[in-house]
Amino acid sequence: MKFEDLLSEINGFGRFQKMVLCINFFGRLSLACHFLLGNFIAVIPSHHCSISSLDADEIFENLSQEERLTVSIPVQEDGTPASCHMFSYPQFHLLTNSSSPSEVAVVQCQNGWEYDNSTFISTLATQWDLVCDKRSLSRLTTTIFFIGVMFGAAAFGSLSAMFGRKPMLLVSHILGMVFGLCSVFSSSFIMFAVLRFFTGFTITGTVIISTVLNVEWVSIEHRKLVGVIDSLAWTFGFISFPLFAYLIRDWRWLTVAISLPTVTAIITWWWVPESARWLLANGRVDKAHYYLHKCAAMNRKEKVFGTIKPENLAKIIVTGRGNRKYSYLDLVRTPKMRRLSLLTGITWFAVATVAYGISFNISSFGLNMYLTQFVYGAIEIPAKLSIFYLLDKFGRHITQAGSLLFVGICLMINIFIPKDKSVVRTVIAVLGKGCSATSFGTVILYTSELYPTVVRQNGMGYTSFLARLGVSVAPLILLSDDIWSHFSQVILSTLGLSAAFVAYLLPETRGRCLPETIEDIEGIRKDTDGLPLQDEEEEGSRLKLKDNLIVQNT
Repeated sequence: MKFEDLLSEINGFGRFQKMVLCINFFGRLSLACHFLLGNFIAVIPSHHCSISSLDADEIFENLSQEERLTVSIPVQEDGTPASCHMFSYPQFHLLTNSSSPSEVAVVQCQNGWEYDNSTFISTLATQWDLVCDKRSLSRLTTTIFFIGVMFGAAAFGSLSAMFGRKPMLLVSHILGMVFGLCSVFSSSFIMFAVLRFFTGFTITGTVIISTVLNVEWVSIEHRKLVGVIDSLAWTFGFISFPLFAYLIRDWRWLTVAISLPTVTAIITWWWVPESARWLLANGRVDKAHYYLHKCAAMNRKEKVFGTIKPENLAKIIVTGRGNRKYSYLDLVRTPKMRRLSLLTGITWFAVATVAYGISFNISSFGLNMYLTQFVYGAIEIPAKLSIFYLLDKFGRHITQAGSLLFVGICLMINIFIPKDKSVVRTVIAVLGKGCSATSFGTVILYTSELYPTVVRQNGMGYTSFLARLGVSVAPLILLSDDIWSHFSQVILSTLGLSAAFVAYLLPETRGRCLPETIEDIEGIRKDTDGLPLQDEEEEGSRLKLKDNLIVQNT
């Protein structure tokens, strides 16, 4: 008996599975907010040199605020006050002569900066004066956060494979909330950057563990539905976050607002089951029997499960390796696993880089950033709902490759649209964002189906590591626009088109049982008597050929 057969007997998508799905859904809502937090708290508002010291000397006693700026701050080409320089001494003649002679000496800001607080009450830039020569530090926090996410993915992938999904999920919830709240009390930029790194490091455990738990507890025919619902948690987070950011304009309180909801996830964690697949793969048959019995009871299939004893479960998964511990090295020890790891790694890197390259670029279209972020989130709803149809109609690897192809095409089209056509450029970008959402929603489910149970969490950790590497470099790719205004779009478009070809090379998983061991991937799995098990498709083809020969001979 296979695990899928047992799961179908006790209802592979009953009340038990729906409970697990709902708990993990609400536990993931705030994670999307953390991932987009840098879009709003790292904003650098309009600013100019502070002239408060001149006010103290009563030099400007009879001047209006506009006149004070005129005689103190040089004007840029667009007519706005310079952000980083001031006159070495007041130029009162400018009150009657609007021209600013080039020979007038200017100096860097001497007494800090004054900021435009009409949009943001407080940001990282206003908190620690991350402007002018420190301007890049503000955006650097996003990269630092995702570097933490990157290493956290590798760590939690390995730890959850060793110690189980459930305990590491709790660790991720608690530490993620603690580090998020502690960052609010940062007294320096360095302290904040360090705490953001550890926030990213810890919350990524929730991302990869909850996804694997959802997939491992449902039957084959419901995996795509679970994958879509799972990814919609991010979508609702993306949609709601602009509202939070619009209502809460202070970076500290905004960080608190998206960190506190994790309390709900910690409370509901007590009802989260451990993965029965993981327990069986690690020889903990009695514990697996306990959770399966709990599942059967909640799904009202207790009578069906009553005949199954722990010793029967021991025959479901045959590892042939006793209590062997698996590691990331097992992803590359054998030929087909190496190929799988290479293809999924490249796909995840490209999917994440392109998706977040679009998401982080909300201010480049000349429209309201809150509205743009909301539209980016809203377009994901139809995009991700379409996954349910696409996966059933075309399969996993066609959907994955096709969505990446369309993302690349949308980004390429935007290169040739003039920048003054902001509405048209935004519409094309939104379509690209929708395709990238389809791509992201597909790759999460797809990858969890490709890797065998014994290294599934390692595989998700490895691919998530590369995805976060891609997200980390996305802000740096956007900085390449300083070299050429379309440079970032060319890079992202090339990534999307290249990854489409790579994704097409991945094997199809539609309608197939989840692989349990590495031997399943390599096609060399053996039964309890040590005899090799033939691949299901090959065996089916052999039997069909045999039947045809019998018919012909009769």
